[in-house]
Amino acid sequence: MTGHRLPDGPADGDPFVCGIDEAGRGPLAGPVFAAAVILSPSRPIAGLRDSKRLTARTRDALALEIRERALAWAIAEASVDEIDRLNILQATLLAMRRAVEGLGRAPTRARVDGNRAPTLSCPVQTIVGGDDLDPAIAAASILAKTSRDRLMDDYDGRFPQYGFLRHKGYGTREHLVALDCHGPCEIHRRSFAPVRLVIGRLR
Repeated sequence: MTGHRLPDGPADGDPFVCGIDEAGRGPLAGPVFAAAVILSPSRPIAGLRDSKRLTARTRDALALEIRERALAWAIAEASVDEIDRLNILQATLLAMRRAVEGLGRAPTRARVDGNRAPTLSCPVQTIVGGDDLDPAIAAASILAKTSRDRLMDDYDGRFPQYGFLRHKGYGTREHLVALDCHGPCEIHRRSFAPVRLVIGRLR
């Protein structure tokens, strides 16, 4: 888990509203990431929106701005083992809770992208499409995705036969062909049907 917070809160006494989002629920491999961000009203960041609608270069540039300008931010993950043991939804909610706990200050409210939210000590609002509607959620989306993408790039060096650098673990045709040819590696989610089917064929 990584995180950071600035010592001072909003000068106008606004509550610490935390945006939360995840990255990596759908892939067949790798952990699921979540991020939590409390933006500073006095240090706005232009261009925040759903990370999937941004280029990789823009995401990386915005991620640096978020880390520098946000009042608090944290990034956490749930492992492949936790995904397989708990299921992907519960693992995602676990990663979200870990991210909020990593902020170093308790938010007064939280907003979460989607329609399912983790149990937190503060009121939580779910917003479908929130990563394109709420700046703090968008910021969390960007931090979660850029962090997970970097990890998957690292995994590509360890497992080059799967093409993680290109698809980040998602079930593309390239990935499915490689999975069928080589079988799963240690970061594949064995509870996901395409991986489970390959394991069944190899037995």
